[in-house]
Amino acid sequence: MERREEQPGAAGAGAAPALDFTVENVEKALHQLYYDPNIENKNLAQKWLMQAQVSPQAWHFSWQLLQPDKVPEIQYFGASALHIKISRYWSDIPTDQYESLKAQLFTQITRFASGSKIVLTRLCVALASLALSMMPDAWPCAVADMVRLFQAEDSPVDGQGRCLALLELLTVLPEEFQTSRLPQYRKGLVRTSLAVECGAVFPLLEQLLQQPSSPSCVRQKVLKCFSSWVQLEVPLQDCEALIQAAFAALQDSELFDSSVEAIVNAISQPDAQRYVNTLLKLIPLVLGLQEQLRQAVQNGDMETSHGICRIAVALGENHSRALLDQVEHWQSFLALVNMIMFCTGIPGHYPVNETTSSLTLTFWYTLQDDILSFEAEKQAVYQQVYRPVYFQLVDVLLHKAQFPSDEEYGFWSSDEKEQFRIYRVDISDTLMYVYEMLGAELLSNLYDKLGRLLTSSEEPYSWQHTEALLYGFQSIAETIDVNYSDVVPGLIGLIPRISISNVQLADTVMFTIGALSEWLADHPVMINSVLPLVLHALGNPELSVSSVSTLKKICRECKYDLPPYAANIVAVSQDVLMKQIHKTSQCMWLMQALGFLLSALQVEEILKNLHSLISPYIQQLEKLAEEIPNPSNKLAIVHILGLLSNLFTTLDISHHEDDHEGPELRKLPVPQGPNPVVVVLQQVFQLIQKVLSKWLNDAQVVEAVCAIFEKSVKTLLDDFAPMVPQLCEMLGRMYSTIPQASALDLTRQLVHIFAHEPAHFPPIEALFLLVTSVTLTLFQQGPRDHPDIVDSFMQLLAQALKRKPDLFLCERLDVKAVFQCAVLALKFPEAPTVKASCGFFAIGGQASRSLMDCFADILFALNKHCFSLLSMWIKEALQPPGFPSARLSPEQKDTFSQQILRERVNKRRVKEMVKEFTLLCRGLHGTDYTADY
Repeated sequence: MERREEQPGAAGAGAAPALDFTVENVEKALHQLYYDPNIENKNLAQKWLMQAQVSPQAWHFSWQLLQPDKVPEIQYFGASALHIKISRYWSDIPTDQYESLKAQLFTQITRFASGSKIVLTRLCVALASLALSMMPDAWPCAVADMVRLFQAEDSPVDGQGRCLALLELLTVLPEEFQTSRLPQYRKGLVRTSLAVECGAVFPLLEQLLQQPSSPSCVRQKVLKCFSSWVQLEVPLQDCEALIQAAFAALQDSELFDSSVEAIVNAISQPDAQRYVNTLLKLIPLVLGLQEQLRQAVQNGDMETSHGICRIAVALGENHSRALLDQVEHWQSFLALVNMIMFCTGIPGHYPVNETTSSLTLTFWYTLQDDILSFEAEKQAVYQQVYRPVYFQLVDVLLHKAQFPSDEEYGFWSSDEKEQFRIYRVDISDTLMYVYEMLGAELLSNLYDKLGRLLTSSEEPYSWQHTEALLYGFQSIAETIDVNYSDVVPGLIGLIPRISISNVQLADTVMFTIGALSEWLADHPVMINSVLPLVLHALGNPELSVSSVSTLKKICRECKYDLPPYAANIVAVSQDVLMKQIHKTSQCMWLMQALGFLLSALQVEEILKNLHSLISPYIQQLEKLAEEIPNPSNKLAIVHILGLLSNLFTTLDISHHEDDHEGPELRKLPVPQGPNPVVVVLQQVFQLIQKVLSKWLNDAQVVEAVCAIFEKSVKTLLDDFAPMVPQLCEMLGRMYSTIPQASALDLTRQLVHIFAHEPAHFPPIEALFLLVTSVTLTLFQQGPRDHPDIVDSFMQLLAQALKRKPDLFLCERLDVKAVFQCAVLALKFPEAPTVKASCGFFAIGGQASRSLMDCFADILFALNKHCFSLLSMWIKEALQPPGFPSARLSPEQKDTFSQQILRERVNKRRVKEMVKEFTLLCRGLHGTDYTADY
């Protein structure tokens, strides 16, 4: 029986519920799509029309929709439906209908040559798709035929109309090829055929472009057509005449954009580097644009300067290696490089007065890489030529990085300021890269310039110039080891002499000091030169990010040399924290800085500083704990808890972080007695419990509490041991009252660090059983609303399996229920939850061998109660290569699935199969190790 499609509500109430894809119905649906104000009706119409386009009836209604009396929207739908049928359902078309279909399309294209342009384009795309499906066998000279048919004199359409229609058809043909769904082997055949056919296209394009009588619209279309064809990787030498014509067309403002696009596409073909002779001919053409470029810059014509720069960069960036190889032509290539340098240094401030300079940055990377890739002799020659060029580049980039005057900068929009910031980051990256070529001489060069600038009385002082030089220095020092540079001591000496009257300059001074923090650690005598500047800047909210991040770097890198300054640093930090000068994230960084600082002090000093630092917050927290919960005191609580956890993140008196840096850093004796962090945590433990009791149902507060302990556990490791029993007890109470993911994450940390130690196993086991029991209850009630809890629970189970499988052997744990929950978790739509569940499930050798019997029970139950589904699942599950182990062959996986599916009575036998399979996965099958199994 024929399936009838329901037509959307276009026919209104009382209309027949099921109507065919007829011309009338398609027109009604299109009217509904375009003009019905109801969005639901529009969506229904669109859905129905999409079905109509792919229906068999589309072959019939498409042609009728193209009738001259229809409006362009309806004609366009008809042309689109034809394209879809030809491109996607080609195999449905009988071969004896190819010619009539081709003829009909030619007729329609000729008719629409003087009609609607959007319909013409769709018809051209349809014919292009038909040509690609017929080439090369069924239509060997498709392109030549198209050219011949449209040049026929007996056509009713005027010459220009036919010409434009032909150019449209030739333009969409390569584009349709790029997006076509042709099978790979056909794509290769068609590409070869098209490459031959360009012989029928290019002479026509050359003639039309060079013909003085060709109107501008035709020449523009020619350039677009050429641009489309070169992306088929046409040999560059075959494009020479057209490229030259395109260069000539750059003088015509109407053709400028199309010419640039065509030239850039032609030059940028991956294959173009093979045609070195043609590339060498292009250099004079590009250099010939220099006067036009200068004029454009002088007149503020950003579009023209941008286009010419794109051409120069396309040639230089894509072919620098090939052109450098032509040593005898080194001067012409150097001239091209200098032209690109002009584009890099184009006058004006990016992005307000110019947008061109950023296009050139990648070229300088490419050129440097190519020079440094040559053998020693050739490299030495090019180093001699290009080192001065790169020194000039540094000057140009630092000039471009300069801020405008304060007055001008004040008029910039926030978007322009952000674009300028990103542009400066790109310049910074380029300078860092250029250091590889110029080495220590670059730093000396920057230092000399800065020295002259700060000591000269001849020139008027420019903070922008000073800032840019420092920015250049900082860019390099951030990533390059400058510890052996002989100019850094001089630079550190110059910094205090800088007259800082501007926020941008002050910011860069801070970041420069931060970039030199490792050097300061090796030269502690210089710390006193710059530390006062940093502490002074802490009090300025405008320098918040730069001053706090710099202090943090100094405290991290130089902590063993900071005890003499500790009291001052703590006092200034406390002052700015109390005055609430900084935003939350900078307050957290500041606490991390103080954690690093305190780590290097004696225990009694740490406790003394901790007391003065934390006491005001503890008092505030005690007061907040008494208040009735409301949004403002919640923010204050979360802020205080955040400060504490960030302080404890870096306060590490056992110096775990320094272990990898070698024994020479063990400057301090191993402390005796309890860890200061543990002392503080024990003092505030009851207060934290009190806060929790009032805020247990608030995930943010619970998360902030858990973060304090989680960060402390991660930093202190074994030193945290005294806190384990009381923390396990508190976590159990918290989770029992209101389950939260953060409590599970903290439990996972405790399992990871302490579960394997016999002394701590009882409280860890009790907590593990409790959270598991509570979570199982949650699963019974419906876990769908708690994907975060399920995710964290699965991660906890996986960690427990890995770290302490004994946790699963307790009689009070319902292992089957745990496994059932994990199976449910695998069905969650959230990817992280499913990933965590997969981390728990694995008989492939990831899980403990002692748990294999449990997995066998699961498989046995599945086989007994849902055999047909298991046979499908097990086949799908074992299909991916390398799963569940790269050691397995497809035959071994197939044998295992057949064995499992056959055994529906004997559970012991299934356990043996699983045991054998997991041994194969682990590469242990047949070894002595299996005897212990």
